[in-house]
Amino acid sequence: MTFPVPQYKRTFVWIRSFGGRMASDEKLLRGEQTQAAIVQAAYRLFIQKGYHGTSMRQIAREANLAVASLYNHFQSKEQIFLAVLERYHPLFEILPVLAQMDAPDVPEFVHRAAQFIAAHLDQRQDFLNLFFIELVEFRAGHIPHLLEKNEPLLTSFIQNFVAKKSTLRPFPPFVLARAFLGMFFAYYVTRFIAANNPTLGGGANVLDDFIDIFLHGILIEENSA
Repeated sequence: MTFPVPQYKRTFVWIRSFGGRMASDEKLLRGEQTQAAIVQAAYRLFIQKGYHGTSMRQIAREANLAVASLYNHFQSKEQIFLAVLERYHPLFEILPVLAQMDAPDVPEFVHRAAQFIAAHLDQRQDFLNLFFIELVEFRAGHIPHLLEKNEPLLTSFIQNFVAKKSTLRPFPPFVLARAFLGMFFAYYVTRFIAANNPTLGGGANVLDDFIDIFLHGILIEENSA
């Protein structure tokens, strides 16, 4: 003789399953929080000491973890540095805004974009530290990865740029974007150098001068001389 399974047993099985899923979600959340703590700790140390000057033991201590715990989340110190780049590189914060930025023409777009980037980077004094670690200690080895992750936004930014109502010389779009972003690298590096040399400062409107050079070059047209 067979008996039907009581309703409460089926309910109990469901509760166990639901409870297991909740426990799994909580474990996943704790793992993500630990990863975030590791990345934040490593970021602070990298910009203070450089990549090679920072050890896994120091990262673990800064994150209040055992060294072995780091390897539960990252395979190597370089993998941690790549996570730091993905979390803190300003490109990830700047490109989404540039891709959606509205302006009637290229000169206005360049001015608005330049002012936005300048204001953003002024709040990110760590930018040069992070940039030079990547450039000097890694020979820009992670840049292709960063560009690949940002390719859709970079493409949208370029399309937004060239779609403005202006007559542009026929440069390849990616070259235009490279020149535009490169202008800011030059601006910030020289501003950093000029900080201790007031005679090299160029005045309060030096960013406008950079923009003007980018848009119009340095040569006076013969018919306007």
